[in-house]
Amino acid sequence: MTPEIRITAEPVDGRRCRFVVSTPLFEGGARRFGSPGEAQGSPLAEALFAVPGVTEVLVAGPSLTVTKDGPEPWKVTGKLVGAAVRAAVAAGGPLVAPAAPASAADDEALYGRVADLFEAEINPAIARHGGFVELLDVQDGVVMLRMGGGCQGCGMADVTLRQGIEAALRQRVPEVAGIVDATDHASGTNPYVTASKK
Repeated sequence: MTPEIRITAEPVDGRRCRFVVSTPLFEGGARRFGSPGEAQGSPLAEALFAVPGVTEVLVAGPSLTVTKDGPEPWKVTGKLVGAAVRAAVAAGGPLVAPAAPASAADDEALYGRVADLFEAEINPAIARHGGFVELLDVQDGVVMLRMGGGCQGCGMADVTLRQGIEAALRQRVPEVAGIVDATDHASGTNPYVTASKK
C-alpha cells in the first residue's frame, strides 16, 4: 500500500506558491522548467504544466515552487497542483529528469560571479538590517537563493529581492536569466520589518 502523500502549500505572493511534499521529488539539486517544452521527459513537470495557468516550475528536494499567470486563487490552483503531484508520484519512476549537462560550465561560471557579488556587495548591504542571502544554485542562468536573518519573514523582503538583489544582478551580471527565492518566510523568527496582517 502506497503511503499517503502530504503536501503543504506556502503562498509566496499572488503568482508564486511553494509546496512542500512528504516525499522527495528530485534528489539532484534543483531544476527549473520555464515552459512545457522544457518539461518534456520529466513526468512531474509535465503534469504541473497541464494545470491551467502554470508558467514556471522549480523542483528542489521535497519542495517545488509553482508560478502561475491566471486569475484563479491558490486555493483552487493548489488543489490541481496537489492532484498532479500525487498522480505523478503514484505512476512510479523518476519524477524529474536530470538537467542536460550542456550549459553546466556556463552555470558554474555564473555561480562564481554571483557568489562574488553576494559576498562583496549584497550581503554587506543587507547585513545592516541583520539579514543575509545564501546562493543555493544557478541553473540555466536562473539564480536560486534563500534569504536569512532579518530578511527571512521581513515585510520588505520582496522589495529587497526585486529592487536590491535583482537590480544589482541585472547590472553586474546581465547573463542572469531570472531569480527564484526559495526562502520559507513563514518560519522567520526575527524579521527586520514585521509583515502587516491582512
